[in-house]
Amino acid sequence: MDDNLHKLLTEVDTPTVCNAIEVAQGKRGFAAFTRGTMLASHPSAPAMVGYARTARIRAIAPPTEPPETIKARRMAYYKHMATGPRPAVAVVQDLDVPNAIGAYWGEINTNIHKSFGLSGTLTDGVMRDLGDMPEGYPVVAGSVGPSHGFVHVVDIAKEVDIFGLPVADGDLVHADRHGALVIPPEVIPRLADAIATLQRSERIIFDAVKGKRLSFEEFEGVWAAFETSRT
Repeated sequence: MDDNLHKLLTEVDTPTVCNAIEVAQGKRGFAAFTRGTMLASHPSAPAMVGYARTARIRAIAPPTEPPETIKARRMAYYKHMATGPRPAVAVVQDLDVPNAIGAYWGEINTNIHKSFGLSGTLTDGVMRDLGDMPEGYPVVAGSVGPSHGFVHVVDIAKEVDIFGLPVADGDLVHADRHGALVIPPEVIPRLADAIATLQRSERIIFDAVKGKRLSFEEFEGVWAAFETSRT
């Protein structure tokens, strides 16, 4: 992903990218996206875009491994998040879902991850400190809660599942208040053109209907032009 594509992807929302991937693939049916409603720490923030740095956590019960093992894994986790290709997104699965109670994502951890140069966090787990998270570091999460519980890292760099979306370490992720998706590697060279095609075709509809009154006959002509522009 070059700098121009990265900039473009931060300027469009996740539904636009979802549609543009289908344009690039030349067919409907793209399915690598989250299911259900997610929550955004900064709903008006630009989309987070980056290569996934994955991990899994738990928080309901204390860890059963020796404390030194947990501490070593925690530091290995932070090293993993601090290194690797950039731009990057922390993608962390909470294995306690649907009963997750441990807010791993609050004021302290979001500031730490932002300092590593990450673009944001995608998680099915819990976030807190909503008024105190740093600007420029959005979190898209499964829930909001007050406690960190016994939160601890279980493993690092394995495939995770976020709201039905499998994410492997290194996958290119796009996420905002609508949810998230994984961009297939094969569409990346065509994605900028696909977004431009999609935006041109949508403009045909918007220019014709926004703030206007159309007869059905007028709409038929507009819709025909719209469909032609997408093929």
